Amino acid sequence: MNIGLDMMGGDFAPLEAVKGLQLYLSDHRSATSLYCIGDETVVQPLLAEHQVTSPDLHLIHAPEVIGYHEHPTKALKEKQRSSIAIGFHLLATGKIDAFISAGNTGAMLVGAMYSIKPIDGVQRPTISTIVPKLDGSTGLLLDVGLNADCKPELLNQFAVLGSLYAQHILNIEDPKVGLMNVGEEEGKGNLLAQAAYPLLKENKLIHFTGNIEGRDIFTGKADVMVCDGFTGNIILKMAESIYDIAHKRKLDQDEYFSRFHYENYGGTPVLGVAKPVIIGHGISNAKAFKNMIAVAEKMIQSDLCGKMLESFK
Repeated sequence: MNIGLDMMGGDFAPLEAVKGLQLYLSDHRSATSLYCIGDETVVQPLLAEHQVTSPDLHLIHAPEVIGYHEHPTKALKEKQRSSIAIGFHLLATGKIDAFISAGNTGAMLVGAMYSIKPIDGVQRPTISTIVPKLDGSTGLLLDVGLNADCKPELLNQFAVLGSLYAQHILNIEDPKVGLMNVGEEEGKGNLLAQAAYPLLKENKLIHFTGNIEGRDIFTGKADVMVCDGFTGNIILKMAESIYDIAHKRKLDQDEYFSRFHYENYGGTPVLGVAKPVIIGHGISNAKAFKNMIAVAEKMIQSDLCGKMLESFK
């Protein structure tokens, strides 16, 4: 398999990307070929300094960088020699099987939507976040910001995409799906929740268990938690603030709170597009880059995008 890594994306790139490669190569002996996309005048010396060498490592020169504050569509169009633009070109033409970046999130989403394109039948791709559960298990919440306004049909599709990711990447057999709501009873909630409930209930591709409330997010009541991106982003930011508070109060060494750290999960894939695209946090460190590569490997090995395509035929 061939994985492309944007070496220039992230607040601490390319150094942390190089260190992430070092961590990955020290732990893995797979046949994965890694295509490092970035300015070779900056990246090559760092690879040499940190003794990151492998016959499976290939450096692709990309002299331009898309900054965080640049307009995504405009930047992708005008900076064809940027690491993100070259990465999507390699992915679209089959030179690589997955593309990873902790760079401009908007540019990554635009590239995923228009260079790779959604899977036939998927109305809108989605992004998710991992949710640590109190019982030691792991859950998935989606959407967390890509689709602020949703129709009921979108939530129904998110449930399928999330279930497939939970099953094949998180190794959750028969994942339970819950609809985020303000009450457990059927018929509760706003118009979106009321209309989405019967669609989820009748969906034979998922294991729908009904409504869940905010207090259920960190319990084992549901493995896949579905909501619109407006609600999901608020929940995500609240969870991040919980970790920040725990860190400030020296509680982040607690086994449970430590699981909230983004580095443990690397990045989030854009679910519903035809090929694996993984977006990392802007402050990604070496461990996060290493784990992003691991997620990309799992997506390729499990043929997750192919399974999603089959589900929407």
